[in-house]
This record gives sequence, structure tokens and C-alpha cells, in this order.
Amino acid sequence: MLRRTASSLLVLALAGTATACGRSAPDPAVAADARGPITVWLSNNAQEVQWGEAMVAAWNERHPDQHVTAQQIPAGKTSEEAISASIIAGTSACLAFNTSPAAVPTFQKQNGLVPLSDFADGDAYIEKRSGALADQYRSSDGKFYQLPWKSNPVMILYNKKLFAKAGLDPDHPKLATYDEFLATSRRLVHSGAAQAAIWPSPSSDFFQPWYDFYPAFAAQSGGRQLIEDGTPRFDSPAGRQVASFWRTLYAEKLAPQEAYPGDSLNDGKAAMATVGPWAIAAYKSSVDLGVAPVPTADGGTDKHSFSDEKSVSMFSACKNRATAWDLLKFATSVGRDGDFLAATGQMPMRTDLTSKYPDFFAKKPTYKAFADQAQRVVEVPNVAGSVDIWQAFRDAWTKSVVFGREPTDAALRDASSEISHLLDEYEDAS
Repeated sequence: MLRRTASSLLVLALAGTATACGRSAPDPAVAADARGPITVWLSNNAQEVQWGEAMVAAWNERHPDQHVTAQQIPAGKTSEEAISASIIAGTSACLAFNTSPAAVPTFQKQNGLVPLSDFADGDAYIEKRSGALADQYRSSDGKFYQLPWKSNPVMILYNKKLFAKAGLDPDHPKLATYDEFLATSRRLVHSGAAQAAIWPSPSSDFFQPWYDFYPAFAAQSGGRQLIEDGTPRFDSPAGRQVASFWRTLYAEKLAPQEAYPGDSLNDGKAAMATVGPWAIAAYKSSVDLGVAPVPTADGGTDKHSFSDEKSVSMFSACKNRATAWDLLKFATSVGRDGDFLAATGQMPMRTDLTSKYPDFFAKKPTYKAFADQAQRVVEVPNVAGSVDIWQAFRDAWTKSVVFGREPTDAALRDASSEISHLLDEYEDAS
């Protein structure tokens, strides 16, 4: 995969700024208080579209003079690329209910985002809803350019029938420590119960570490981010333990080195998967599911994991920002968050998640573990050049951990050095 340099990305961002300005971007002071019709973008997930259309209909019934139109995010290789292109063209919707935190620094460089902190109650609303977790979503200037909306905390989903077939206790699996996880994995594969114990994608896509390395690193490190205070944190005892653990899984063929052309858990080829709560509905008719936290070297409780979060951002092309802000609060209210939880099984980023929706979790106890995990999640670092940084890490991981072509400790050290240079390059370019 060809990696763009920091300087080339900055050129794109500046080009986007110039183009957007050429499209007569609204005066921020005027737009901040303006009300009227707006357009919002939703992801193409069918359940989210259903929720979004119902939410918008409820708003329109109450506010006929501030009509909202809901559309799916324009087609593109990724939603992030589609949004970035819309910023350059000056055609963004007012709100996008599927903003990746990893893309926020790039959108900021394009002058494409409205700081939500500039609304009189902006910080207070975000902090009250999401609590201490909200701080991970502040940008380097201290402002919020995204409202942390919903998370899919990564945990271990496992196939109870395959565990029973291997002679393992499906209701009390031994998965808490690395030694237990490896012993369980060997039993699953060597007994013939499953072709693989776990089968994450071995591809080199920049986001793949979010589903193998990063949840385990968050757990093992006690909740550290990949980068903190401008410094890579993964070339550390915790990072080296995680890399060694995953290298053992690959070396012993408990995790295959080739990609699976489908869903390995759903097809009964793998006994476990690292996924979020969105997967429960996808598997419920085909897999008897159990759920467990990601392992750590010594086990323990109250582990952290990766959030797999999506935010809502407001874009600078929006002319009626007062309406957009009011709609954003309406969409993330207690009632609408409850509707979203029921429709999608994804976790609204609220401090009061389980206490506000006790009936849902009583009826669907498998989701309760994810709700508990959602209070201990780690986000991707909010730094410029995020995609390049994750790509550099993934390249080192694929070479050393997946394929064993370099010692894992050396790979982490080299990746840390490369990422330090990228951070410096982006800092100099800003």
C-alpha cells in the first residue's frame, strides 16, 4: 500500500481549504446563530439508517420551519475519503453521524470542521453525556471538533458449541490470561473442533491493528493510547508482551496467516473473534455466542479495550449551525440514544448507559458485558497524520508478528522510531 507523506497530505489539505473557500463558505459568526433547513449524513448501515430516518422524522414534526433531510454518506472507497472530498468541494452536509476519530485531524487541517466547543453549552453538553471519556476526543487546541457518539468496544466473542466440542467449558472459558488463552486455543485446534482458534485479518490495512494489537495493548497497558503527549508508547513492556502473545498464535498456526474469504466465526472455521456488540445481531441465528474480555498476561478485571467509536461532527459548509447543534443534542438525548441502542445494539457513549436502559440489558444480557466494557475504552490518538502513523505500525506488525520475518521487539522499536519522525514531520508542516 503506497503511503502518503506528511507534506503531500498537507498540500491536499491546503488545496481543500482553498477550494472550499472558493465555494463561498458561510460567515462563521452569522452561521452560528442561523436556523433553517439542513442536511445530515448517515452511514449505510441499514439499522442506523432506520434509526436516523425515524430521528429526523421526529425532529421535523416538532420543527417544521427547520426541516432536516437525511441522506447516506456519498459513495467512496471509505466514508472518510468521501467526507474529505466533500470538504474540498464545499458540499459537506451539516452533520455526519459516522465520523472516524482518526480522520478528525485531517478534516481540521482542511478547515472542514466547526468547533463544537464554540457553542455556549458545547463543552458542558459533551462532558455531561460522556464523562471522563470525552477528554480523548479533544483536539490539540483543547476544543471538541467531534461529539463522541457511539462505541463498539472490542471483546472476544466465541462459539460455545465449538468450545464444547473441544471438551472445554463453554460457560466458563479459560481466556483471561495469555497462558490460558493459548492453552484453550491449542485445545480448539488440536482437537479438530475448529480450523483456527481466532482468525483476524492479516492484511496490511492501516486500521487492522484496531482489532488485534490495540485492544490487547489497551488491556495490558492499563488504558494507554498508541501515542501520548506526542510520544509513541507501544515500544514498552506492555507492547512487547502483546506482540509476543500474538506472534505465538501465528507461529503455532492457531491464527492463520492468510485472509479468510468470508466470516470465519459465522462459518464455524474459527472459534473466536475480536469484535464489538454490532456483531451479536449478525451472529445470533447462526452461532451460540459467549463473550469475554481480551486477555492480558496476568488476567485480572476492569480491563480496557479499544472503543471502535464513531463520532458526530459538524462541517464548516453548514449555513444553519444553530439548527445543526440543536439537532445534534436532540439526536443524542436519553430517548434517542435509547432508540439507537435498541435498533443497533451499539453503545451510546453515556456515563449512565446501564442505569438509563435497564430493561434492554435485562432482556439482552449478552450486551451487558459490552456496556460494562464501554466505560473502559481507549481511543485512537487525536494526532495529525493518524493514517500514516497507523500504516507504519501495521507494516511492522505484519512483517514481524504475522509472518515472523523480524523479531517483534526490533519491529516495535523501528516502528516507534519511524512514527516519531512522522509526528515531527507533521508538527513541522502544521
